[in-house]
Amino acid sequence: MRSTKTIAGLIVGSVVLATLAFSNTFAQGPARAKATNAITSAAPAKAPIVRVSGMDFSFDAPDVIPAGLTEFRFVNKGPSLHHMQILKLEGGKTIDDLRAALANPGPPPAWVKEVGGPNAPAPGLESNTTLMLEPGNYALICFVDIGGPPHFMKGMVRALRVAPSADASVPMPKVDVTATLFDYGFKLSSPIQAGTRTIRVLNGGAQHHEIELVRLPPGVSVSDFVKWLGKMEGPPPGMPLGGVSGLDVGGSQYFTADFAPGNYALICFLPDAKDGKPHFTHGMIQQIP
Repeated sequence: MRSTKTIAGLIVGSVVLATLAFSNTFAQGPARAKATNAITSAAPAKAPIVRVSGMDFSFDAPDVIPAGLTEFRFVNKGPSLHHMQILKLEGGKTIDDLRAALANPGPPPAWVKEVGGPNAPAPGLESNTTLMLEPGNYALICFVDIGGPPHFMKGMVRALRVAPSADASVPMPKVDVTATLFDYGFKLSSPIQAGTRTIRVLNGGAQHHEIELVRLPPGVSVSDFVKWLGKMEGPPPGMPLGGVSGLDVGGSQYFTADFAPGNYALICFLPDAKDGKPHFTHGMIQQIP
């Protein structure tokens, strides 16, 4: 699977997703939280919170965080669309090794592992994910490209060191629904009810996948969204709310979102390992009430 996936190919899905940033609607959403360069302890028996902000074109984030269950809260300070893909750099590799790999076309090295992260919220909004982090070297990166060089080429890639921690473990989040990703679709363990819900995302497919949550306006169906994706003319018929960025095979992560009554779309924009086309073209797009 790795031998057919190129670093450039990781950008393809983000190119499609990035066009969502051109909607004036997205610019109106208020920020839900102010990103800082600090780690804040959550309530007892919950994962510590790491706040990160993305802007044109950098991340504001801590340099070092402790290992263990961690909640990332990502604020998109735009005005462009951004996401926060977390890459684990295995084998002692560093951010300099990653930058060298990004500068050369071809398949990504085997030591680069996609471990998720908050997917793209509209400018001004916040998304989140909770995941278990082992000690080691990581990178925060934005693969979005809006008609020009991808954002990591403009400086939107940052090292993150996860240090060993002696703190007692905390329990995993309480899950409302499990979303299993496969080639090519989404399987929900139960319908998502209105309200604040925590979704466990599990990649059960044979290649990498992501989940992007998009709220559809009244009267707009996922078929309308698919038609728009075919031409991408005019404002997109939906608002990105976040989700989970690319997960390697077997990866698992959690995200929480407010589901107001209405229709939503679940989408995977990542490129296929065989033909390089976005996974939604293979049917990996689903409407949920």
